[in-house]
Amino acid sequence: MFGITPLGWLHTLGSLPAIPAAGYMLFRYGRIVPRSIAGRVYFICMVIGGLTVFLVAKAPETAAVGAVTLLVLLAGYTVGRIQVLGRVRWYLETFLLTLTVFLLMVPTVSEILRRVPDGHPIAADPGSPILKGALASLVAMLVLGLAAQFIYLFKFKVSKRAR
Repeated sequence: MFGITPLGWLHTLGSLPAIPAAGYMLFRYGRIVPRSIAGRVYFICMVIGGLTVFLVAKAPETAAVGAVTLLVLLAGYTVGRIQVLGRVRWYLETFLLTLTVFLLMVPTVSEILRRVPDGHPIAADPGSPILKGALASLVAMLVLGLAAQFIYLFKFKVSKRAR
């Protein structure tokens, strides 16, 4: 179904829970919160997706995006613990972890548009205007979302609950 191999299904189903976990945290806290249950689920699913992409990737740039995503994820989950950075660590953590959501959504949206409906995909090729528009929308959401998150962090100084 959808031309996905068993390893592809492992990759897809292993990383899929990261999307609702990210959505929940963005809605509830306004950002990804690593030290929450949803943050732990997000981390585990992103690691599964990031590692299994090397098994299913056909293009070298896909593996490169997976490696970058894992590095950004690890940096995002680490930087919040570096006390010497002061409040800057919350901005760095927010930037890095929001970037991981973006890096998760780019291939997700691309794969959905290029595979669904089965046999007659919405975007038949990588140069499709629909696909380009969807990816441009993700970039706009990244920029606007980061701006909103930074304003929130500046205005409300990150409550204990959202750490």
